[in-house]
Amino acid sequence: MKFSKVLFTFVSLFICSQLFAQTVVQNTSQPQVDKVTPDSIVIPDEFVESLNEIVHNWYLQNATLAECSKDTGFVTYPDEVYSQRLQKLPYVMEMPYNSIVRSLIEVFAKRHHQVEYMLGIGETYYFPIFEAALARYNVPLELKYLPVIESALNARAISKAGAGGLWQFMVSTGRIYGLEVNSLVDERCDPVKSSDAAARYLRDLYNIYQDWHLVIAAYNCGPGNVAKAMRYSGGKKDYWQIYPYLPRETRGYVPIFIAANYIMNYYKYHNMCPVQPNITVATDTMMVDTRINLQQVAEVLDISIEELRFLNPQYRQDIIPGNIKPYPLVLPFNQITAYIDNKDSIAAHRAAELVPQRTKVEPLYGGSSVSGSGEVVYYKVRSGDTLGGIAARYRVTVAQIKKWNGLRGSMIRTGQRLKIYRK
Repeated sequence: MKFSKVLFTFVSLFICSQLFAQTVVQNTSQPQVDKVTPDSIVIPDEFVESLNEIVHNWYLQNATLAECSKDTGFVTYPDEVYSQRLQKLPYVMEMPYNSIVRSLIEVFAKRHHQVEYMLGIGETYYFPIFEAALARYNVPLELKYLPVIESALNARAISKAGAGGLWQFMVSTGRIYGLEVNSLVDERCDPVKSSDAAARYLRDLYNIYQDWHLVIAAYNCGPGNVAKAMRYSGGKKDYWQIYPYLPRETRGYVPIFIAANYIMNYYKYHNMCPVQPNITVATDTMMVDTRINLQQVAEVLDISIEELRFLNPQYRQDIIPGNIKPYPLVLPFNQITAYIDNKDSIAAHRAAELVPQRTKVEPLYGGSSVSGSGEVVYYKVRSGDTLGGIAARYRVTVAQIKKWNGLRGSMIRTGQRLKIYRK
């Protein structure tokens, strides 16, 4: 038991050191503290861009709109109503109300259709995945709304800073938590694996701060910046007390998270309702042990390529490198049997075009073998020809002509036929 505690402490310290290393503070001088007002709050550009982008996603084409979505009137309520509703949420986390939270609730309320789209895709597909991961590590389920403000539920979102996926992991942090990132695979975009990693990251941050508001502040700006704000505040350990010392964007992060929780629970009071997206909810996962392209699966099984990309957003070039190790392929449940029956046909379909991977290739005119290299022509030597002139005409070398024809010297005779592999 003592060994387990020591091991846990060692691992936690290692993780913390790695996280702090990513947020080394260059300037140790105490920052100037701005006066905090609702107008001074900075809403991250990535959040606004993701909100705008969500309306263009394929799964919203032909989406089912409910009657309430036709009423786009902007509805507001007195402060005490917002406050009372927040306090009625069955949450572990505190949801305090203030003028900043109110202004951010209104940001969501004004973006009527974007919120409806997030409600639809979240309730239909993403939120159950998030809840399962959070529950696995005993993290409050209300944190399922963190990706709402991180990525607007766009699994392929990439920020200007390079953070990616629903939970907006940086590459380095993602790798600390076991997410694979390379030219073909980016597991930061995998809803299941990234949610598991995010839940573990949040759990580890809570082991440091013992305060969920500080946890999500650190999630946003890094543990180093939170530690700096705590130091400048005189050692305070409450988010609202270190608030003025945090980076400007992070000052709005907890309030916008509270606002997102409000709107995701009380959307009906603002004339909103979930849009039903055009996706297959019932899915299953197959492990792929060959190199295939999602386009091969789409064409053989007659599935929309957009749907396959939505279900498998971690494959950056549509290629599943199953020849390296088995990788998951998520399919509509009713296509699982068809995939099993057509596995070989899928792998062979347009393979040379969609998954080219030559294991050995000879240069066109080099190497020890010349068979199959270019078009073979036979040149009849004329009076006055030289090997150098013939080589220049066909854009090859004298050495190559000699090799192809078994010549030891450079002497050729009129009427002699020379084999040439032309480009």
